[in-house]
Amino acid sequence: MQSFAIAPAGLKAAWLIILILIPVIGLLCLTLIGSRTARFEVSAEGLRLRGDFYGRLVPADQLRGDLARRADFVAAPELQPRWRTLGTGLPGYQAGWFRLRSGEKALLYLTDRSRAVYIPTSAGYSILLGPTDPDGFLSAVRSVAGR
Repeated sequence: MQSFAIAPAGLKAAWLIILILIPVIGLLCLTLIGSRTARFEVSAEGLRLRGDFYGRLVPADQLRGDLARRADFVAAPELQPRWRTLGTGLPGYQAGWFRLRSGEKALLYLTDRSRAVYIPTSAGYSILLGPTDPDGFLSAVRSVAGR
């Protein structure tokens, strides 16, 4: 039997692999950090979502506080995220733009589904978040959105 090694790849192939791996690893690190440090800040301005790539300020006048509620995915399966359109979908962490089972567009920052809060907006999408204190968060959103 005769055995022959593969001819070594040129430096172009090695650089191409490095140029692809570095951004992918960077994106994964940012996603991991975002899943641990995301915050939801309620102020007179509105709801500021801080986390990874999908953070933004949702103005108070766009929040439909009267329709905001705890999301019970068993009682209201139409609120379950179904399709990820532009976001992160890892076990135990969903962030970004999704379509719900109802077909509605939603911005998610969701880890613990038992703490999920659903907030419709007047901007053509809803928000589905998982704050540590869902009831306190809902109270804060309702007080800001009711102005």
